Amino acid sequence: MAEPFFKPDVNRITKSPGAQEARLFEAVKSYAQKTGTEIYLIGGWVRDKILGRNCKDLDFVVRGSGEDAARGIAALLREAGSVSVFKAFGTAHFRFHELDVEFVGARKESYRSDSRKPIVENGSLQDDQLRRDFTINALAISMNPADSGKLIDPFQGLADLEKGLLRTPLDPEQTFSDDPLRMMRAVRFAGQLGFEIDAAAKKAITSKAERINIISMERVHDELNKMLMCPLPSVSLKLLFECKLLHHFFPALVKLHGVEHVDGKGHKDNFFHTLEVLDNISFKTDKLWLRWAALLHDIAKPATKKFEPGAGWTFHGHEDKGARMVPHIFRSLKLPMNENMKFVQKLVQLHLRPIVLSKEEVTDSAVRRLLFDAGDDIDDLMLLCESDITTKNPKKMERYLRNFELVKVKLKEVEEKDHLRNWQPPVSGEDIMKAFAIKPSKEVGIIKTAIREAILEGQLPNEQHAAYQFMIEKGKELGMTPA
Repeated sequence: MAEPFFKPDVNRITKSPGAQEARLFEAVKSYAQKTGTEIYLIGGWVRDKILGRNCKDLDFVVRGSGEDAARGIAALLREAGSVSVFKAFGTAHFRFHELDVEFVGARKESYRSDSRKPIVENGSLQDDQLRRDFTINALAISMNPADSGKLIDPFQGLADLEKGLLRTPLDPEQTFSDDPLRMMRAVRFAGQLGFEIDAAAKKAITSKAERINIISMERVHDELNKMLMCPLPSVSLKLLFECKLLHHFFPALVKLHGVEHVDGKGHKDNFFHTLEVLDNISFKTDKLWLRWAALLHDIAKPATKKFEPGAGWTFHGHEDKGARMVPHIFRSLKLPMNENMKFVQKLVQLHLRPIVLSKEEVTDSAVRRLLFDAGDDIDDLMLLCESDITTKNPKKMERYLRNFELVKVKLKEVEEKDHLRNWQPPVSGEDIMKAFAIKPSKEVGIIKTAIREAILEGQLPNEQHAAYQFMIEKGKELGMTPA
């Protein structure tokens, strides 16, 4: 069993909570005593407190009306936000400073085989704990006068925390069939905590993987984003693959898996290479969309794979095709079609450029063009490309990294000299039209392109006066007379 990222310590529960939590708990206990209402703190906060993780989401189970409890307790806390009620889910919520506080009436649920919408009835605390996804999330703490602070653990969740094990309170096939998103949560918790999924639960996920298709893609990609933000994202991605979940919502990533041989020559497994690159970049950055760029950087290799006798396997143009695939993948996963998507697309398109430079002589012209194309994303691009160096040959690794450092030095030198990051033409189209007293025409575009190319090739300094003189001479070559 893998070593968990977090070590459980039940004594943390008894240690002093934060000031905001302490005030909240006093208000909950006061309400419970005055009204005779049974209230229990349950789930993620209890789990994370034992593991020493920070958590600002507090969930309370109430024997009675969650809405009444939320309103009554919020009234005792002067700084609490307004209470929001979600009758469809039987929950009520308010903010208290940095804390998200939710109350739900204790309930039991039963499901029909053709739906994941449960039949809900009022229930006991144990009924509510039974419907939880994992034993480690069924841990509860009493807020009641008779046994305030008591840890209630009917399914040995504390022992599972000690073991680093994800196990379901009920039969796992029933748990995952009732709510298939729990399969994604199991994989995500394994990645976040470094826990193992219980063998029976893992088998059930594999057998019920197809049920993930009834879950909205927005909820699926929300879990996927959380997996990408784990300490080692590869843990979750490998589990998604092994349990066949990935096959149902991200087939393009699955296609990266496998090695083909022709004439005794094979290529690397691009699925596991991608996960290695993803882990590499996760050691250096917590930017979600940069991690997405790592996940998709080689996504078009299956579509561009070709065996060339004498040369072996090639993936020519996979960066161009991959960039064209990015919008389709974002749409299929219901990810936002915004600047983040364009950022990922841009890095997929450019991800080979710095690596190519690191393998050959670095020219000022090539560096200028890279700066011009990457703009303000150059630093993120360099992180991605450095993470993409995964050769197992120590001499090659040393040489690539040494040359890569030269590229970074050259980038800094050229940027300081030529100021090409987010480049704006020193002479605009309006300047050209005014200088020659002409209207918009192809000649304007020709001159603008000539100025840009001359600057990128180092034939012209990136400043207005020199560019203006160059414009005049170029216009004359085109038979144009300055006004």
